[in-house]
Amino acid sequence: MTSKTRILLVDDEEAILRFLTPVLNTQGYEVITAGLVAEATKRIAADSPDLVVLDLGLPDGDGKEVIRTVREFSTVPIIVLSARERETEKIEALDLGADDFINKPFGVGELLARMRTALRHRMTNAGETPVLEVEDLTIDNVRHQVTRAGIEVKLTPKEFELLSFLARHAGKVLTHRQILTAVWGPAHTADTQYLRVYIGQLRQKIEREPGDPRIIVTEPGVGYRVADTVTR
Repeated sequence: MTSKTRILLVDDEEAILRFLTPVLNTQGYEVITAGLVAEATKRIAADSPDLVVLDLGLPDGDGKEVIRTVREFSTVPIIVLSARERETEKIEALDLGADDFINKPFGVGELLARMRTALRHRMTNAGETPVLEVEDLTIDNVRHQVTRAGIEVKLTPKEFELLSFLARHAGKVLTHRQILTAVWGPAHTADTQYLRVYIGQLRQKIEREPGDPRIIVTEPGVGYRVADTVTR
């Protein structure tokens, strides 16, 4: 799991890209961009975004060609964001495999909500869990957000990645090596002290009593285990 959900914005209007990029960044998304049909197709193949926001009116062709080509090799969610209002355009884009269609001008709140819905569907279809609950902690893997008793807990991207990985394997004992490999990569399998520091930081933020943790439990000499979760 990467620390951030990656969004590909496909639009040749610089004003749209300048507007949406910081908005999505503040929501915790990593943003990559493309302005041409050919470039968009290559970026989807090479960068494996988690979701695509696609304009149809591109300089080198119709954005529907992106949908047609990408659907031959990828199920990535595609949300069309276009000024074309004719019903036939919407029907054709959806029939080709787009997941949703939003007209320009658009509301940011609506776009974000539709993105979250598409990402939840993708995770569910892939057998992943969009939201996990442990004790009074809620881990939202779509929003990359953690709340405790309804109050947001501020985590760094790496802290969130670590917590999400542990929670997705709740009830199971995970070794230091398994955790380090999954979250930091195979080059860090011996960095157990580094892992202890991060676990300590997490406990300070999510445990009611960090000195007597109930969510992230230490398995002496082995690793860590998260209490059983409720998924939804």
